[in-house]
Amino acid sequence: MHSYQTRTAPWLHLYALPLFLLLVCPPAVFIFWYVGAHLQGSFAAFFDLAKENGFFSTLWMIWKPVFFGSPLAWKIIGIYGAFQLLLMKIVPGKPFLGPITPKGNVPVYKANGVACFSITMVAFVMGSFVLHWFSPSILFDELGPILGALNCFSLAFCLFLYFKGLYFPSSSDCGSSGSFLFDYYWGTELYPRIFGWDVKQFTNCRFGMMGWPLLILSYAAKQSEVYGLSNAMLISVALQLIYIAKFFVWETGYFRSLDIMHDRAGFMICWGCLSYLPCIYTSPALYLVHNPIHLTAFTAFMMFSLGALGILVNYLADHQRQKVRATEGNCLVWGSKPLMIHAEYQTQEGELKKTILLASGWWGLSRHFHYIPELAAAFLWSMPALFNNFYPYFYVTFLTVLLVDRAFRHDRRCSDKYGPYWDEYCAKVPYKMIPYVF
Repeated sequence: MHSYQTRTAPWLHLYALPLFLLLVCPPAVFIFWYVGAHLQGSFAAFFDLAKENGFFSTLWMIWKPVFFGSPLAWKIIGIYGAFQLLLMKIVPGKPFLGPITPKGNVPVYKANGVACFSITMVAFVMGSFVLHWFSPSILFDELGPILGALNCFSLAFCLFLYFKGLYFPSSSDCGSSGSFLFDYYWGTELYPRIFGWDVKQFTNCRFGMMGWPLLILSYAAKQSEVYGLSNAMLISVALQLIYIAKFFVWETGYFRSLDIMHDRAGFMICWGCLSYLPCIYTSPALYLVHNPIHLTAFTAFMMFSLGALGILVNYLADHQRQKVRATEGNCLVWGSKPLMIHAEYQTQEGELKKTILLASGWWGLSRHFHYIPELAAAFLWSMPALFNNFYPYFYVTFLTVLLVDRAFRHDRRCSDKYGPYWDEYCAKVPYKMIPYVF
């Protein structure tokens, strides 16, 4: 069970909060899609519709035509999903060992993310622009039915994962909280595998994150088709593509993140990556489709340069920590020997393990400094939409809440895990995210 469960009222955490999110999140995605694709990103226009027709009537009007998807949407999802599963298996890659689990298990992955990303991008460009098998704008044109199909599939898939974790787990890192609502929301298994495929690697990385660039390329194609391609769209899409490429370069590092190491495979992770991510994460580019904006050359250059710098700093911070741990500190950090704390911890099985806590370089500025350039980059690929509507800034707002919450969660987990070693680290690095501020 998640470590912060004991810090909140059990009924709230086990029943009320999961039920609220299960009821609110799916319809919210369809409202968000409709506002972006049909109301030019104006929430005010949606509220006018809801005021005129009633909220639930308006929601049903939006959701009903796409509720179960469409034959074409299911075909797109099936081909895309099968293609990604095939790439995970056949594309060469070195084995990568994930972090040891609380029960002493060590997940094994194939590190072939960069190659799979490259093949996927080339396949989309070849299939749409060269071979003309499909229109490059097909994902925008079919986005509502795609989200409908994904929602139906992912809700059923999460139910399957719930029973799998209880009765056919892939490892000993599984179990139930006693609440069906919480177990469906959170998951019953940490590292489920199906026929050798790691579920979270597929849903998080190879379906969700790999689908993100395809969607925004399709949005750009749609804007080009209807209005001509604006430089605002070019900047937003280019920065997102760089960020996503960086993600796959760093994919093995993601296997050591809180999402993978601690969050189980349930509604929060799997539905989120299959249904929430495709709509919300791509929303700045979705907004720009019907809101073409032409920026001055200087403004465009500054937005792109600062956004690219944010992505670079985020990558360098993650790489710095990986390098120190891989070399056991036998390297330089900003030209000096790294300041490290050699921490020890015990698994649930009582096995003693060691790790390094880096307290210099980027990781000496604050304990989660790498979140700052990530948020800056997300803001800068939203900024080409300017400030006429809040819609293109919803993602960066959501990301801010997510990362601040994650910083607190991570600190609590590390405090429980490392004890006095974490106290020593916090004494050396007193700021959580923003140096000298927070």
